[in-house]
Amino acid sequence: MCVTAVESRPAGVALTPSPGGHRPSGARIKAFVALTKPRIIELLLITTVPVMFLAAQGVPDLWLVVTTTIGGYLSAGGANALNMYIDRDIDALMDRTSQRPLVTGMVSPRECLVFGIALGVISTVWFGLLVNWLSAALALGALLFYVVVYTMLLKRRTSQNIVWGGIAGCMPVLIGWSAVTNSMSWAAVILFAVIFFWTPPHYWPLSMKVKDDYARVGVPMLPVVASNRVVARQIVVYSWVMVGVSLLLTPLGYTGWFYTAVALLAGGFWLWEAHGLQNRAKAGVTGAKLKEMRLFHWSITYVSLLFVAVAVDPFLR
Repeated sequence: MCVTAVESRPAGVALTPSPGGHRPSGARIKAFVALTKPRIIELLLITTVPVMFLAAQGVPDLWLVVTTTIGGYLSAGGANALNMYIDRDIDALMDRTSQRPLVTGMVSPRECLVFGIALGVISTVWFGLLVNWLSAALALGALLFYVVVYTMLLKRRTSQNIVWGGIAGCMPVLIGWSAVTNSMSWAAVILFAVIFFWTPPHYWPLSMKVKDDYARVGVPMLPVVASNRVVARQIVVYSWVMVGVSLLLTPLGYTGWFYTAVALLAGGFWLWEAHGLQNRAKAGVTGAKLKEMRLFHWSITYVSLLFVAVAVDPFLR
């Protein structure tokens, strides 16, 4: 989610390998790991494993959890590597992505392309042979949606890019459920919808913070083409829908009092933060005083708490 700058330099100026083209093997390994965007994958796995507990109504087969987690990492990692391959031109011009391996020259574009495709193929076969083919199809679908629909078609063309592109990030919920049951259910669909409505108000605050980066490369993230007031209003709308959807699991009989309590408390605090951001935007507050990153950081805590509750709830019913 966030990139830590290793060296201060102007955006768009790539680091070059040491004289003679030498690239230390340790640094190369780290670079290939970085291509998979591990921080983002952590968030995807937070939504995968708890759903497996809900689907099993208890502790799922631990070997199945391990194989699903590994397959999920490989699939998402392949998608992220291919995303970096496609976006390498704009990554070189954005401050927040200027240390990515393709920009620094630690990994070549060809190596990145082969690496991403290989992870995609391996993950699909892995899921099919060790989990089930429904999960394999869902994982492959998520990869293709993220790479083709979001990265290639939507990201540079519409301010609604993250809304529809976020569908790829919802798929781990379905994969977790299908891994256990080899089927789908309304519980999985509801949690899919929670992540769908969570993604825009999660990402838009970060986009507000770095909108100059996106504007520089012509990517029309909503904060680039709309005022803070408009973006904050959209965040509030999506937030209310997200919280409302998260509460559907209990009346439909999938969860009990513990999940409901966590969803209400965490959702209530989310709405407090979202409305606070909207009030500051309405008042014309800009810069650090807008405090948009407070909601971004809370969004990660929120989804973690909600899905931990998904996993714990079956043991308290």
